[in-house]
Amino acid sequence: MKLKIDEIEKYLLKKEQSLDRLMVLQRETVRLCANSIKAVHAKDMKKAKQHLNEAEERVKIIRKFEKEFPNYANHVYQEYVEAKGLIAFYEGKPMPTYKKLKVTPESYLTGLLDLIGELKREMYENLRKGNKKEAERFFHSMEWIFHELMHLRFSNSVLPEFRRKQDVARIQIEQARGELI
Repeated sequence: MKLKIDEIEKYLLKKEQSLDRLMVLQRETVRLCANSIKAVHAKDMKKAKQHLNEAEERVKIIRKFEKEFPNYANHVYQEYVEAKGLIAFYEGKPMPTYKKLKVTPESYLTGLLDLIGELKREMYENLRKGNKKEAERFFHSMEWIFHELMHLRFSNSVLPEFRRKQDVARIQIEQARGELI
């Protein structure tokens, strides 16, 4: 009787190649999202959107790997939500929903909490430049996100890192409130 281990080996080699491709895409996408965020803070919206468009192309490919490697997509989606959200708030547009972004609910929620830190940075920059009204707009966006998410209470098993990120966001908002006053 033959166990057909060679078939299993071929299957696993193919799976390993897929994972290698996914990991490269993951690093590239996270880097592009980070560069998009940096460009927003530098007030270079053309470059921010260019980086984000490149990231979106990779996100489309990453979605194809989601069923085979579900845990590898969430971090990418979280960074993508953060970059998309920052551009939306910067331009005064509504925050896209998780369905519109085609990301998991978990990555959407954690991405929103990380977005609070980026909005805080924009608030500080506007305060530094003496633009209190714009600083208040970013602060209110931070508060709004936090208010929308503060009632959610799930274990780390259901929603990893969420409670820790909620605590960080709460501290950021209190610090920002102190600076705004």
